[in-house]
Amino acid sequence: MKYGIIGAMEAEVATLKKHMAQAGGYTSKRYAGMDFACGKLGQADVVVVKCGIGKVNAAMCVQILADYFDVTHIINTGVAGALNEKLDIGDILISVDALQHDVDVTALKYAPGQIPGMPVLAFPADKTLIAQAERTAEALKNEPGFSDVSFLRGRVVSGDVFVSDTDLKKRLIEMFRGDCCEMEGAAIAQAAYANNMPYVILRAISDRANGGATVDYPVFEAQAAVRCSRFVEYLVNRV
Repeated sequence: MKYGIIGAMEAEVATLKKHMAQAGGYTSKRYAGMDFACGKLGQADVVVVKCGIGKVNAAMCVQILADYFDVTHIINTGVAGALNEKLDIGDILISVDALQHDVDVTALKYAPGQIPGMPVLAFPADKTLIAQAERTAEALKNEPGFSDVSFLRGRVVSGDVFVSDTDLKKRLIEMFRGDCCEMEGAAIAQAAYANNMPYVILRAISDRANGGATVDYPVFEAQAAVRCSRFVEYLVNRV
């Protein structure tokens, strides 16, 4: 088993790479402007990479992991805006599935978010990885830094837009039944699906995807990213 761990920003992967360096180091290879760090997190074989922001970067990253690194499983770590009112800042969402809310081919009779040629509207996350994440959440519930964290299964909705508009937030909830929103996860899910690779998205909440998002995000983004990275590190060592 070899995990490809993808974060969009350096804050989302820096802690993981630091721990890899402390545990014996890693080798780095560069493709398409992305640095792929190959080594171990604990006992787990991993490739950790910052893909950059947006769906195109995210999908390219998965394909490179599939083609050049013999990765067997994909984990997307990072931050997101909350759509589900049960999620507070710092909580962690474990994906059930993911879809792209900014895909619109409704003029040709496709459902909102549906990608022509794809057999599913939302790309399902791997049930084994979901269970692995839930066991990790249970094991960490009393650990420092996690005792106040709620974990929720849910749907990730992705688009090439930072959601900070209340009307858009309402649409993502009502039309797509989204639980959190961000800018990469569903593209990672689609690319993993196309390559028959199990995946899961793990997102720590950095803001509430509303008019206050531009204020909350800069304050909580780094803290949420580190928390999610720590969760991923525990997860890959809990098979």
